[in-house]
Amino acid sequence: MSGKKGRGDKTLEKVVRALSTHPDESISPLKRRMVAEPLPSRSAVIEAAEALRAALFPGYYGASEFSPAATPHAIGTMVDHARRILEEQALRAFCFSCEAKRQSCAACEGRAEERVRRFLTRLPAVQELLMTDVRAAFEGDPAASSPAETVLCYPGILAVTYQRLAHELYKLQVPLLPRVNTEHAHSVTGIDIHPGAAIGRSFFIDHGTGVVVGETTTIGNNVRLYQGVTLGAKSFPLDKHGNPIKGIKRHPDVEDDVIVYAGATILGAITIGKGSVIGGNVWLTRAVPPNSRVSLQNADKL
Repeated sequence: MSGKKGRGDKTLEKVVRALSTHPDESISPLKRRMVAEPLPSRSAVIEAAEALRAALFPGYYGASEFSPAATPHAIGTMVDHARRILEEQALRAFCFSCEAKRQSCAACEGRAEERVRRFLTRLPAVQELLMTDVRAAFEGDPAASSPAETVLCYPGILAVTYQRLAHELYKLQVPLLPRVNTEHAHSVTGIDIHPGAAIGRSFFIDHGTGVVVGETTTIGNNVRLYQGVTLGAKSFPLDKHGNPIKGIKRHPDVEDDVIVYAGATILGAITIGKGSVIGGNVWLTRAVPPNSRVSLQNADKL
């Protein structure tokens, strides 16, 4: 028995040694300039987002037993809880991404606090936008019995809530945290909206599974998407090293009052004109004038 145990210990040592040597140093935490700083915690970032979702829709998520008189205190508690988490996680994200060529960066702490403070000031505007999304979901779906049902049950509302929060962090150039939020919503709902996408008022995703919205997409007001819609990019240019060129416009602009039906794929930096209707399973790589009606039969004639 002791001999077997010894051989097991040596096997374990070899496994641990191999796992400790990262084959791809680009993702190795040991290569970071600030080894003492841990990466942001996915669970903590999601906890903060859930606290904010409860604050944006008080009584729907988290504690629901408080009285109307206690609502301001409850919201304050939830927002402060999120603030404390986000300041720590933003600090970790900034430290991980810091370009300073030294062992520590005191500016990261101030930057994290300042960005989180600015983010919190945007919450009333985010809430106001979300109320228009809830109304659009209720009015756009005859199966919805009340606006409250869309808040409690609809995956589109959950995904858009997370994305609108993430978009504010994205605009403030907070690293990592926005993508953690939207990818969590993606894993829960099957709806993949990049935090960089700019989305107008009264946005409704019906059913939602399989929807993909790329980073540089812009979506106007009163837009409705159905399941399986892709607002994506065509093949993108590469630099001299063969890597994708980042930071360029590569996704569609969808103007106001557009409806895109199930399974439609719209690719590239093209514009879908105001008031257009894009039929199911259409494949589009060319711009569409305002008030167009695009179907499988006429898509190739545009």
